Amino acid sequence: MGRLYNRNVLLGVTGGIAAYKSAQLVRDLQEAGATVRVVMTRGATEFITPLTLQALSGHPVHQELLDADAEAGMGHIELARWADLVLVAPATADCLSRLAQGRADDLLTTLCLATPAPLMVAPAMNQGMWNDPATAANIETLTTRGVHITGPAEGSQACGDVGPGRMQEPADIAAAAQALFAAGQLDGLQLTVTAGPTREPLDPVRYISNHSSGKMGFAIARAAAEAGALTTLISGPVALETPESVNRIEVSSALEMYDAALAQMGHCDIFVGCAAVADYRPVESQPQKIKKGQETMQLELVRNPDIIAAVAAHSQRPFTVGFAAETQDVLDYARSKMHKKGLDMIVANDVAREDGGFNSDRNAATILWPDGSLEVPLTTKGELARRLIDTIAGQRRQQAGKVA
Repeated sequence: MGRLYNRNVLLGVTGGIAAYKSAQLVRDLQEAGATVRVVMTRGATEFITPLTLQALSGHPVHQELLDADAEAGMGHIELARWADLVLVAPATADCLSRLAQGRADDLLTTLCLATPAPLMVAPAMNQGMWNDPATAANIETLTTRGVHITGPAEGSQACGDVGPGRMQEPADIAAAAQALFAAGQLDGLQLTVTAGPTREPLDPVRYISNHSSGKMGFAIARAAAEAGALTTLISGPVALETPESVNRIEVSSALEMYDAALAQMGHCDIFVGCAAVADYRPVESQPQKIKKGQETMQLELVRNPDIIAAVAAHSQRPFTVGFAAETQDVLDYARSKMHKKGLDMIVANDVAREDGGFNSDRNAATILWPDGSLEVPLTTKGELARRLIDTIAGQRRQQAGKVA
């Protein structure tokens, strides 16, 4: 998988004959892992239809600066925030001039000013235009501002001239875009993480559950996606938004989470069991609401299947990481759990701490593996998740080295 995996690329297409190559460029960017959305100038629509690029990208093509269908009509701001890279290809001589001047009189030039993302342009024009001092001055201005220039190439042109100015081939432009981003540690790997609590129904309105907010598991899913992993998040009932570029599977009970987790085996490279899964469930869930009557009530419970142990014991087991949320003797319990269940790694955290654990945005933990450990002091759950992903990537590389 390419370095654009989980990256959002906004492709700007301007009015030049090379616009026909933009269709293939969409494909090449997608094959490198990117999600692509397209902005077209009015001139571009004279050379290639918006419908073509919409069909290839899978998203509506944007053309208007003020979009009544966009949030608050501010489509350029939404797109500017969405993009990890703005790529203008082809970038005509007129487009380069307007970008150098800081113009903002159409959607494309406006979002180029508004975006915090890097900007790359692929010039495409007649060789005379490319060699003109005005174009050279515009290129110098843009380069000074940090705009990335890819191409142009030399060769025969649509007008019959031969020389520099033709747009680079789409594969070369996609490669230049990839080079702007460092390769993710988990590029192309498939990672599954469980998160949140489970609910074990007593009757249609009551259930047994716990205080897990799901924040730690969602942070891990986000960090994994940022590291390039194809990430699946199996989540119990929580009030959290799905992280960008993460596939979410919603479940409720431990049995549902067990089935969803085992369904990932065979196409899962890394499994992180972060969910607070109920150890027991009622033997029988009553079909109707249990009425209040007696002073006491007895519940018969049966043990739920152990998800993380089942994953670790699977014939197609992935690199398996568990969590040990304890209130006492945290490290001893965690080590015992890791060895007993045959895990590759375990994260031990004290959920009794007042400054971390369930429902908090912060946490402290010790990451353990058979021949080492890493203590992570109190920090945000996002930072802890990134440290965990770094450690998982490092341990997988070590395992691969030992096998080799």
